[in-house]
Amino acid sequence: MMDLHRQATILIVDDDALINIGTADMVQDMGLRALEAYSGREALDILERGDAVDVLITDFAMPGMNGLELAGRARQLRPSLPVLLATGYDELPGGEVTDLPRLGKPFQQAELLACLERALAVGQEHAVETQ
Repeated sequence: MMDLHRQATILIVDDDALINIGTADMVQDMGLRALEAYSGREALDILERGDAVDVLITDFAMPGMNGLELAGRARQLRPSLPVLLATGYDELPGGEVTDLPRLGKPFQQAELLACLERALAVGQEHAVETQ
C-alpha cells in the first residue's frame, strides 16, 4: 500500500485517547510505526530523547500547548521534521495562520495515507538537501 522505501515512524499527538488510538491503528495498518503522545510536552520529550520520528501529526486544540506551538518547538529541535496539523476547524481559532499541511478531522485512512505520503516525500527531500 505504501510507496515508501523504508518503514517510517509517525508521532501522533492528541489529548483525546480515542483519536490517538484510532490514528495509531490506521498508521500501523499501513505498515508504519506509530508513537503516541497525549500532550505537546509528552511529544517534545519523545523528540528530545532522540527517538526516530519521520512525521509529526498533531491536533490543534490541546490544553497547555496547541498544535502550532508544538510544531514550532518541534522544528527548533528538528528543523526538517514534516508536521501535519489535524483539526476539525475550517479556520483556526484566534485568527491563527499557518502554512502547515492540514488533515481535516474526521479523516479516513485514505486521506491519512495521502497526507503521510506527501509529508514523507517532503521529509526525504529535506534529508537529501542537508546531506
